[in-house]
Amino acid sequence: QVQLVESGGGLVQPGGSLRLSCAASGTINNIYPMDWYRQAPGKQRELVASISSGGSTNYAGSVKGRFTISRENTKTTVSLQMNSLKPEDTAVYYCSLITTLRNYWGQGTQVTVSS
Repeated sequence: QVQLVESGGGLVQPGGSLRLSCAASGTINNIYPMDWYRQAPGKQRELVASISSGGSTNYAGSVKGRFTISRENTKTTVSLQMNSLKPEDTAVYYCSLITTLRNYWGQGTQVTVSS
């Protein structure tokens, strides 16, 4: 089993920055692709950023150039650096670890961008 725990959310003013972390624990024998998703009230969950097992990254168009996904160590922690935050970035942010058998999810961390 794999457990994911997100941290780093909070309240920030427009234009500010936050850094989210996702720590994975449990039986992790490989470097797995990991994603960050977000879900705003009344909206569907959307993919924000992805990092492959080889380190390639992809971003949603709405965050490209502002958000950066990275691995802090090779297997167990992925971060999302969020700069130039906008009110529309307000959402619960979730990380996901993708294996061949299933996706694992964290419990989410709230990000609120407001003045």
